[in-house]
Amino acid sequence: MEANQFREFGKEMIDYVANYLENIRERRVLPTVEPGYLRPLIPSQAPEKPDKWQDVMKDIERVIMPGVTHWHSPKFHAYFPTSNSYPAIVADILSDGIACIGFSWIASPACTELEVVMLDWLGKMLDLPEEFLACSGGKGGGVIQGTASEATLVALLGAKARAIHLVKKEHPDWNDADITVKLVGYCSSQSHSSVERAGLLGGVQLRAVPTDNANKLRGDTLEKAIREDREAGLIPFYVVATLGTTSSCTFDNLEEVGSVCNDNNLWLHVDAAYAGAAFVCPEYRYLMKGIEKADSFDFNPHKWMLVNFDCSTMWLKDPSWLVNAFNVDPLYLKHDQQGSAPDYRHWQIPLGRRFRALKLWFVLRLLELKIYKSTYANRLA
Repeated sequence: MEANQFREFGKEMIDYVANYLENIRERRVLPTVEPGYLRPLIPSQAPEKPDKWQDVMKDIERVIMPGVTHWHSPKFHAYFPTSNSYPAIVADILSDGIACIGFSWIASPACTELEVVMLDWLGKMLDLPEEFLACSGGKGGGVIQGTASEATLVALLGAKARAIHLVKKEHPDWNDADITVKLVGYCSSQSHSSVERAGLLGGVQLRAVPTDNANKLRGDTLEKAIREDREAGLIPFYVVATLGTTSSCTFDNLEEVGSVCNDNNLWLHVDAAYAGAAFVCPEYRYLMKGIEKADSFDFNPHKWMLVNFDCSTMWLKDPSWLVNAFNVDPLYLKHDQQGSAPDYRHWQIPLGRRFRALKLWFVLRLLELKIYKSTYANRLA
């Protein structure tokens, strides 16, 4: 495909997407197809000669749309809301056109630096403590993960690295395996399944702590669980508190839980995947009281902030535990500016990463803040 064909194809697709979104309410939300519906609709192998792009456009309605669940339909009431907006879609077009793999600063300086600044912008909009922001001059900073599930796992692995380091100071004769088998983390019984999965992937025990009558995780029950496990010879190291549970949108008592974590030197990760976007509104920030006691915080702009998937924003007070835990530094990934700016490959599970900060930049510049505030107010009313 040459540039002139790309222009024609691209313009046709932009029109198609705009028409799709403007008329989405006319489509049935859930498809009626059965598993395997698509295979008979297309050839059994790739074409030897390229098709015309016009034929590809025709096949969208014939092949793809019959099997699409329309998440952005006003009639969609399953799972959770997922975001979309024209500025975010355009930003993804630019990201795909640039097509950088921003694993380090030198791999694409703008990819890294815009992400640093956008996480500061967004952190300020939520009124996060300065310790979480790169602009504070301290250790803290933000990073875009793919999902809140990734953020929970990344935080757990950072907490695990810190715990092993601290235990070895007291017991230098213990090896990593001796320590890991004793590690235990905690979450609410109402926590998302991704928290349990993080424990499985991280190779540590996770204990679900009972909640009160309002489904909130409280400090006294957490303290009791920690005490019991220490008496059993285990090593508590990590706690996940949820602001907006999936089952009932409950907010754990973060102030109580945070105090227990600080008193016991446990890493506190705050999962606000869905509801965290509402903290743009000052009147809802009482729900995050105690956030200054957390070590890491995450929410999903792709759920409620007009930024399309994937864009999960995570802040850490001390990312060095991740950097040290994930640091594999072969010669072919080294560069002269190491240490002067984040190399985000050390802040995440995969090596590669897309230019996702463009979506935040476009959306935050082109959509008024009052739109966000009215949206959250209507949803929570």
